[in-house]
Amino acid sequence: PHRPHDEAVIELLKEAPELADEYLSASLAAIDEPGGRDGLLAALRQVAAAQGMAEVAERAGMQRESLYRALSPRGNPTLKTLLAVLSGAG
Repeated sequence: PHRPHDEAVIELLKEAPELADEYLSASLAAIDEPGGRDGLLAALRQVAAAQGMAEVAERAGMQRESLYRALSPRGNPTLKTLLAVLSGAG
């Protein structure tokens, strides 16, 4: 059956949370590639969704709405926010 890519990745990350580190590392390594910034934000968004946005936001010390906004496709998070989200995502 057909399903959106984001849903498939989130489901995989829920089933195998240990993949999150490798996924985020690969996304971060590709940040200078075309589309790399958007790819990193998408990966962070997917990892946070798999772990629970509210839980990641709490661990990152930020409001859930701020996390959604920062990781949205139009988001432009600061380095401080990115580091907090990476820490919150483990």
